Amino acid sequence: MRQSILLTAVLGALSFAQVSYAAEEAKEEAKSDWTATGNVSFVSDYYSRGISQSWHKPTAQGGMDITHSSGFYAGVWGSGVSPNTYPDSTTEIDIYGGYNGSVPGIEGLGWSAGLYGYLYPGGSWKKYRASNAVNPNDVLTPKGGSWDTYEANVGLSYGWLSGKLSYTLTDWWGADKSTGWDGSTKGSTYFELNAAYPLPWWELTLVAHVGRLNVAGKLDKSFSPDGGLNLPSTSISGATNPDYTDWKIGLSKAFKIGATEGWNAGVYWVESDNSRYWGENGYGGTSFNGKGTSTKAQSKNLNDGRLVLTVGRTF
Repeated sequence: MRQSILLTAVLGALSFAQVSYAAEEAKEEAKSDWTATGNVSFVSDYYSRGISQSWHKPTAQGGMDITHSSGFYAGVWGSGVSPNTYPDSTTEIDIYGGYNGSVPGIEGLGWSAGLYGYLYPGGSWKKYRASNAVNPNDVLTPKGGSWDTYEANVGLSYGWLSGKLSYTLTDWWGADKSTGWDGSTKGSTYFELNAAYPLPWWELTLVAHVGRLNVAGKLDKSFSPDGGLNLPSTSISGATNPDYTDWKIGLSKAFKIGATEGWNAGVYWVESDNSRYWGENGYGGTSFNGKGTSTKAQSKNLNDGRLVLTVGRTF
């Protein structure tokens, strides 16, 4: 009888231990459905889609991402930007989310769909003061809205190749009739092809990119802001179309520092065309904050070819 009672107790304890272990294992599996990562980096020049956002100066960047085993992802990312391009704003904050998945029946073929927002705290077109204005202290677009822009995107990937189409759900960086354009710029598009090919030497990755921007609008040459303010025609090239093609090529390498992993460094050549608009004599290359007395000092070729260096870590 005692042996029977003892045996029952032992079996009960083992059964309880197995149930507890299974519960813990299930709990761990549930936890593993979600993954969170962070990243920090330093760049010698913040180029986005072929245009310098930091007035050709270095800046720090960082963000955080969460992903789910279902393919859902979301994140936030920030970078320093120049108030010459975004008056009264020195920071860009991106928020995004969407889904990734695979195409059934085709191994290696993936798809993605999501939403993306570009936010510029404190800045807006209402604070636009051009360096080549008659009076740099005058606000040229008092009815202008925010720089903030939202996009929808879809993409495909296969191995080390990927492509994505982004479509603006709002006006393209606030460009509309109140800011000197011929109408709304909603529906502007950016199409890009990207490659990240692993090389057989020193764990290097060849990175290549080409993109095409098509803005659903142009500058209005007859635009006269409230107050009758006008920009001297001799200071601007007269280009009204901001569309361009950009490209990037370079090398990246993942490495460790001591026992810490997740480090990455890269060197890239970046460039885009349409200097008539984005160069120092074009509308896109002029300062929008009106500071300084020299037009030349407050304008730059924001699309010219540059060697960009990056170093950062994901953790």
